[in-house]
Amino acid sequence: MKYLKTPERTRIRQLTIPVIIPMIIPLVLFDVFLEIYHQICFRVYRIPIVKRGMYIKVDRYKLVYLSFWQKVFCVYCGYANGLMHYATAIVAKTEEYWCGIQHKSSTTFKAPTHHKKFAKYNSKEEFCKKYKS
Repeated sequence: MKYLKTPERTRIRQLTIPVIIPMIIPLVLFDVFLEIYHQICFRVYRIPIVKRGMYIKVDRYKLVYLSFWQKVFCVYCGYANGLMHYATAIVAKTEEYWCGIQHKSSTTFKAPTHHKKFAKYNSKEEFCKKYKS
């Protein structure tokens, strides 16, 4: 909670509230559509379901030393960041299922860790070894 170290910036930070709070709408919509995709498609593809509780955790509101608004924003951040972490896990498993080929190596691209299991870029031999029966 680094913002606590700069109380002189409270007013300017408050101006961002109308930008931050409405983001809950697309987040919840994204969550609904993601879960519909996840529950239907993963079952069809026989991909193991990702356990939501391993990624989304909302518990900081229980801390007695936080103010009401700190608790509200901690709930928001726990949900939003957890949702993105959960979505990343779902999309990673989807990518592994549909397109398990690494991207071309580049200094301007940070490859996700799950790409390590993929066939190397432009290696037909490795592709065939991994994916052809």
